Amino acid sequence: MNTPRFDRRQCLSVLAAAPLVASLSAWLPAAAQTPAPVATVPALSAAAVPVSPAMPQPPEIAARAFILQDLSSGQTLAARQADAPVEPASLTKLMTAYIVFQALQSGKLQLTQDLPVSERAWRTGMTGASRTFIKVNTRVNVDDLIKGMIAQSGNDASVALAEGVGGTVEGFVDMMNRQAQAFGLKNTTFKNPEGLTAPGHISTARELSIIAARLITDFPNSLPYYSMKEFTYNGIKQNNRNLLLWRDPTVDGLKTGYTDAAGYCLIATAKRPVPGVGGGVRRLLSVVVGTASPEARANESQKLLNWGYGAFDVVKLFDAGQAVTTAPVWKGASNTVKLGRPQPLVVVVPRGQAGGVKTTVTRTDPLLAPLTKGQSVGTLKITVAGQPWQDVPLQALDAVPSAGWFGRAWDALRLAIQ
Repeated sequence: MNTPRFDRRQCLSVLAAAPLVASLSAWLPAAAQTPAPVATVPALSAAAVPVSPAMPQPPEIAARAFILQDLSSGQTLAARQADAPVEPASLTKLMTAYIVFQALQSGKLQLTQDLPVSERAWRTGMTGASRTFIKVNTRVNVDDLIKGMIAQSGNDASVALAEGVGGTVEGFVDMMNRQAQAFGLKNTTFKNPEGLTAPGHISTARELSIIAARLITDFPNSLPYYSMKEFTYNGIKQNNRNLLLWRDPTVDGLKTGYTDAAGYCLIATAKRPVPGVGGGVRRLLSVVVGTASPEARANESQKLLNWGYGAFDVVKLFDAGQAVTTAPVWKGASNTVKLGRPQPLVVVVPRGQAGGVKTTVTRTDPLLAPLTKGQSVGTLKITVAGQPWQDVPLQALDAVPSAGWFGRAWDALRLAIQ
């Protein structure tokens, strides 16, 4: 335990102050709101905030709504009508896939497992053009069902997976909506796992981008499914409807959608090299909804991705786990804690403005142990050319357990007389 050395006089002072120490618990929460002095540190970026006036203007996008996210930095680069309600159509299957991959991760489901095809799954496949052509009262391998759901956008495969994981479609839809709540989504409600039009089946471009980003982040091994250009099942070969998989070698997903109400939709993601920055690659994610045709959704998505890569500079700021600053800790087994982020940190700024990045760190002091690893304990405020750019939560890079009784009492006394 890292505690100060004391002489006898100090020890007697602490013991004499015991009644005062006992009364400090009511005072400490208020003191914990006292801002610390502001310190200047190197630039940093991680979380999306409202667009700054310095943000470049995106190209004209022929879509009802769109959003472009930089997943390497966590920034929103462009958006229009991103919070307007939209019908998600087969973009719904991203959440369906997330729940399926959760089941695989937990061992509830196995890729080699065969699932039964119910009449409901078969009939759902007969509604609309998106189906894998699985047959009622047969059993189909989970891996094939996933490929059918993703590469072919099979409604029948989606329902078969939903019944296999949730027991019933209704039970699976409850899982989808609970996961949406866990993501913090306020404007998304699912009524089915396949995305066919249903009253109240709704989302937004922004919240669909959050689902897609979480799928990529939490289940990166799922991306080979989304980059499949074709899949053959039951002797029927079908092409992936994401035309960008043929046009842009950096695109490796993600999902198309269409209904009469939604129009033609596409969530696309690309990964392009950026030497020396955040692992050497930069991943963008675009969502376009309500375009006029399959060709239009591909063209508008490509336009948005190309603009996102061309209009910005990317600057690496810190390696994963590198300390941004060190803060004092009270009543802890250690008297300091390093603040930073667990992932590599980069900032995306308008081209030519990398030299205008300025940052300050603020904390809510005093920081009182115990602190858990990953606990938010400060904020990094970023400006570009004098304009607000991002507020990034800083986390404790290590846990700091409480000190023993003597260390806690001594720090409580020091706090009381400051």
